[in-house]
Amino acid sequence: MQQKVKYRLVGFAVILISAAVIFPVFFDGAGYKERHLQSEIPPGPERPEIVRIEPQNKPLPDTSKPAEPKPPVELPKPPKQVKQVIEKIEKEQKVELEIHKDQPVLDQEGVPVAWTLQLASFKDEANAKSLRKQLIGEGHKVFTRKQGELIKVYVGPEFQKSRLESLKLSLKKDFGLNGIIVRFTTQ
Repeated sequence: MQQKVKYRLVGFAVILISAAVIFPVFFDGAGYKERHLQSEIPPGPERPEIVRIEPQNKPLPDTSKPAEPKPPVELPKPPKQVKQVIEKIEKEQKVELEIHKDQPVLDQEGVPVAWTLQLASFKDEANAKSLRKQLIGEGHKVFTRKQGELIKVYVGPEFQKSRLESLKLSLKKDFGLNGIIVRFTTQ
């Protein structure tokens, strides 16, 4: 049986070698001619020129902190006739009108400087809403802001800090709340 296997292997090797020699003779590719067809695909569009545009505007200034206020502008003294009318109204209605005291000012960016009275800070939003509702019922301008976990209740804003100082005293008397006056920001 060993002899049969040897004969078979030798026969298989002879067939392989003869196929390797004869195959290239018959299949050399000489009979194959490639057809050249004209392409009907149009040429691609030209690539557009890349234009780099530099920004014309200057970057905006940093507004994370409010700008420092400018000194107040001096108002001219009112004429005698106007001053007399103001004094008459002050006496009749018992109102203090001092237009030259604590004038509104602009900051370095030209924005009016405003102040608010921070009355309270609450963790519970219901407490903040309740206080806001009471203050609105009394006729005050009130808003709340959430900062972190706290909800802060503010009264204002006002352009004259002296008005908030007098309001602070009246709110302390009415509600027992001792607030602090802080600079008003929109953030």
